[in-house]
Amino acid sequence: MSVMLTLILVVQMLSALVMIGLILIQHGKGADMGAAFGSGGSGSLFGATGSANFMSRTTAVLAAVFFVCTLLLAYFGNLTPTSSGSVLEGAAVTAPAPVNNSPAAQIPGNAPVAKPDNSVPPAPAK
Repeated sequence: MSVMLTLILVVQMLSALVMIGLILIQHGKGADMGAAFGSGGSGSLFGATGSANFMSRTTAVLAAVFFVCTLLLAYFGNLTPTSSGSVLEGAAVTAPAPVNNSPAAQIPGNAPVAKPDNSVPPAPAK
């Protein structure tokens, strides 16, 4: 199972990197219209753009591969819980008991101060 997940992850990463490269080297559709008004000619200004070329079809196939790999990783990731020995596994989370619930005690820097005992001790018995 681990080998299959690693293989799917490698395919997903490679498809993402190649897809990024293909998207960056493609020119936008608006570049053809701008060329029609200035230097150079365009096939059609407002007409059909024609069939998709090799790079746009390859980008679409790589996007489909990327999404399928993402769905497979999500499915296999939630299939069974992993028992790889997480650091937080079995750790008891205990919060310290609140000292004072007054609003002044909640403000940082306003820690409750222990009040001194000013009571007079009882006189010793004779």
